[in-house]
Amino acid sequence: MIMKKFILFLILSVAGFSACADTEGMKTVNTTAENVAVSGFDTIAYFTAQQAVEGNPQFSFIWNGAKWYFSSAENMEKFKAAPENYAPQFGGYCAFAVSKGYTADGDPNAWKIVDGKLYLNYNQKVKEMWEAEEQKRIEDGKKNWEEFKKKKPDHKG
Repeated sequence: MIMKKFILFLILSVAGFSACADTEGMKTVNTTAENVAVSGFDTIAYFTAQQAVEGNPQFSFIWNGAKWYFSSAENMEKFKAAPENYAPQFGGYCAFAVSKGYTADGDPNAWKIVDGKLYLNYNQKVKEMWEAEEQKRIEDGKKNWEEFKKKKPDHKG
């Protein structure tokens, strides 16, 4: 029984990892080395508690090729029901970087919800720069994100 579970885990892990990358090799969800999205933070909490809350691996769900952690079973179920509503924009990469035409890691503590969408930025200083031209950065980010599907962007950290 343990061996069956281990084999299933390996199959799901490999399938999840490959689903996270497009044909150009860009991971569509920014993940840790362990393939965890948003550095293990609970994306539902940004909307319900209005703060960054670490998730618990006990409450995990694989979506879009990545592992997503939640702070409770209730939050996990909310995400399962509508992941597109709670996942960060631009795959959790830094929204400022994406608006400038490259990717960088998003910091779960440098976040903002705009028009019901979650955005992460590299750090608080970059978040402030992003906020100074928020709507322009969002529009530029959307355009660049579509281009990234055709050509892998540079990743700068």
